[in-house]
Amino acid sequence: MLKNHVFPIKDIYVPAKRRTTLRPDSVKAIAESMLEVGQLTPIQVRRDGERLVLVEGLHRLEACKALGEETIVSLVVQARPH
Repeated sequence: MLKNHVFPIKDIYVPAKRRTTLRPDSVKAIAESMLEVGQLTPIQVRRDGERLVLVEGLHRLEACKALGEETIVSLVVQARPH
């Protein structure tokens, strides 16, 4: 069973390929929702040695950054590198 973890946002590496899919309008909408109800869905990260690599949840991650958050709720999953 997967368990929620809270990690510092600065410790999560976002692959360059993932960054190309960023849509600012989605980030804004998610940030507004987070202000009202909080983060409902954790992002997904995988371990790559000592670092955490984003698997899913780029817009949620960026929304938290935009709101000035320092941590984010995450699930650590087993995933192959992209």
